[in-house]
Amino acid sequence: MKEEQTSTVYWHEKLKQLGIIVVIPSYNNDKTVADVIENVRFYSPDILVINDGSTDETAGILSREKNLHIITHPANQGKGVALKHGLCYAKEQGFRYAITIDSDGQHFASDIPSFIEAIEKEPDTLLVGARNLASDNMPGKNTFANKFSNFWFSLETGIKLQDTQSGYRLYPLQRMNVDKWYYTAKYEFELEAIVFAAWSGITVKNIPVHVYYPPQEERVSHFRPFRDFTRISILNTVLVLITFLWIIPRNFFRKLTWKNCKRFFSEHVTHSPESNLRITAAIILGVFMGIVPVWGYQMLITLFLAHLLKLNKVIAIVAANISIPPMIPFLLYGSYATGCKVLGEPINLRINELSFENVKSVIEQYLIGSIIFAIICSLVAGIISFVLLTTCRRKKI
Repeated sequence: MKEEQTSTVYWHEKLKQLGIIVVIPSYNNDKTVADVIENVRFYSPDILVINDGSTDETAGILSREKNLHIITHPANQGKGVALKHGLCYAKEQGFRYAITIDSDGQHFASDIPSFIEAIEKEPDTLLVGARNLASDNMPGKNTFANKFSNFWFSLETGIKLQDTQSGYRLYPLQRMNVDKWYYTAKYEFELEAIVFAAWSGITVKNIPVHVYYPPQEERVSHFRPFRDFTRISILNTVLVLITFLWIIPRNFFRKLTWKNCKRFFSEHVTHSPESNLRITAAIILGVFMGIVPVWGYQMLITLFLAHLLKLNKVIAIVAANISIPPMIPFLLYGSYATGCKVLGEPINLRINELSFENVKSVIEQYLIGSIIFAIICSLVAGIISFVLLTTCRRKKI
C-alpha cells in the first residue's frame, strides 16, 4: 500500500510538472466509467470527464466523485464535440497536454507512463496509441475502419501510422488551435484532428498501448458502421481535395528556396543516372497531368502513372505543379480557347448570358480543349527540356 501511495505521488507530481490533464469523453458507460476514473487517478491528479448527454446513471456516478472537472452536455452531441469541448477547456485552464482515454474500459491507465516517457523525449508531439489489431475480440469492423483510415491519412499527410483511430492519445494543446480548426462532430473528429495537426507541422507518432475488447454480448459500442463510414468517407474526400489543391502546392512553395532548387537539380537532373529521354518523359507526364481536368486527383494519378511507367516520381510531381493557383486562370483560359479553335467557335464566355445551353457549351469547349492544350504544352515542355538536358548534361560531362 505504501509503495502504491509513493508511486501515485510520483506520477501526480510528474503530470503536474508537465502540465497534463486526462480527458475522458463518456456517453452511457455507467458500468465502466467509475473504474476508468479510479484507475486514471493513480497517475493523474487532474481529470476532466465530458458527460455527453448520457441517459443512464453516469450523471449520478460523476456527482459522487471528488476533485473532478466535469462538462455536461444536456443532449448527446457526439464524441467529436465532446473531445473538442474538453480540449478547449483544458487549454483555457493552462494545461500543456491532454491525454484522452475512452470511458468504456478498453484502454489501460497503466499505459499513461508510456505517453509520459515519449513526450519527455519529444516535447509537443501528438501521440496516438497504437493498438494490437490482432488482439482477442477485436471487432472486424474496427480493423477494417482503421486500415481504411490509415491509408487516407498517409495520402493526406505523407505520414504512415499503424493506428489512426485509437482514442487513446496525447494532444499538445498549446500548439493546436482546438477552438478554430475542427468541424466534425462524431468519430471522424479524431482523424480530422491528426490531419490538421500534421498539416500545421506538429509531429504525429504512434506509441504501443494495450487494449481490451470484452466479448460481443458485453460490449457497449456507439459506432454505427454505415453512418460513420459514410461520414469518414465524406471527410476524407474533402481532405484529399484540400491536400492536392492547397497543402501540396503550399509545401512546394515553402521548399522553393535557391538551396533546395540547386539540390533538386543536382540529384534529379545533372547527376541523375537516368537518361535524358526518361527525365523528359517524366516532365511530359507531369505537365500533361497538371493541365487535364482531373482537379483534386492530379497528383495522385501522376504518382500512379509515374510508378506504372517507372518514371522519376519527384520530377513528375514537380512538373504537375504547373497547376498551382496563380497559373490556374491561364490554364483554364488556354484550355477553353483551344477548345473554341478546335470546334471552330468564337472565344466568347458570355458571362451575362447564364443559361444551361451556354454553360454546356463552355464546358464542352473546355473539356475538349484541355486535353489538346495539355498535349501541346507537355510536348513543348518536353522538347525544351530535352534540348536543355542534352546541352547542359553534355557540358557537365
